[in-house]
Amino acid sequence: MNKGVVSVLVAYLIWGLYPFYFHAMQHVAPTEIVIHRVLWTFALLAVYLFCSRRWRWIQKAITDRRTVAVFLMSSVLITANWSTYTYAIVTNQTLEASLGYFMNPLVSVLLGTVFLKEKLNKAQMLAIVFACAGVMWVTFKQGEFPALGLTLALSFGFYGLVRKMAPLGSLEGLTLETAFAFPVALLATFYFAGNGDLTFVHGTSWDKFWLIMAGPITTIPLILFAYGLKQVPYSTVGFIQYLSPTMVFFIGLFFFGEELQVDRLIGFILIWTGVLIFVGENFFRSHSGYRTEFNQLSK
Repeated sequence: MNKGVVSVLVAYLIWGLYPFYFHAMQHVAPTEIVIHRVLWTFALLAVYLFCSRRWRWIQKAITDRRTVAVFLMSSVLITANWSTYTYAIVTNQTLEASLGYFMNPLVSVLLGTVFLKEKLNKAQMLAIVFACAGVMWVTFKQGEFPALGLTLALSFGFYGLVRKMAPLGSLEGLTLETAFAFPVALLATFYFAGNGDLTFVHGTSWDKFWLIMAGPITTIPLILFAYGLKQVPYSTVGFIQYLSPTMVFFIGLFFFGEELQVDRLIGFILIWTGVLIFVGENFFRSHSGYRTEFNQLSK
């Protein structure tokens, strides 16, 4: 197994273990967790890029209106995604969080069709139909719309769409995104501190430690992913990306004891069917020897 595959695997393993971190911080307001995630991620990325002498892009980026507009938009989207995910875990809705990330690749394909005029093949259309059927089943049978799961999928899907237009790499881009969010996070910190509502000020030493760790747990997997992505075929990443939501699902079910009712399970099965079709399509498309066979199966 080459270093690239190991790096990508470790990145997705860390992302898959996120629920343990956020669940341990249930006594902290979700807003404060996101604030510290922004503050410490920006600080750590700034130090990393400075030490690796990767700062020359900054002046050009912040003086280009298009770049600023793109990353302001992506900053809002990634902050919304982080906020939704944090809220889902600390309010014991881990299963729905996993649902969002199972749907995310399918949502990304759909957004590419709508906004980038990319064409769907028959297998991709079938995968999206199954995913939509799963959402509709949960909505009508349980009488509740899976808002958190869809918000996660849509916010990250639109984030990916915006970043597709971005002229910067993943780490440089995240640095700029957190730089734009940094002043807001800092003002929010002073506001909550003034009201006596800040765990970082009034909590224990362990609270302070784990809030600071929000930076490394965000930054380290991104660095590993960016490193591995250069050495691993994207089709391989397409398979590995489902490791994280699978881990999140089983953590919610077996470690946190969240209830999985039959109707919700059927919804998951429909979405998983769509995911399997999507993964199978990617596999056959990336292996030219199987392409003809898959096209015949899709007819």
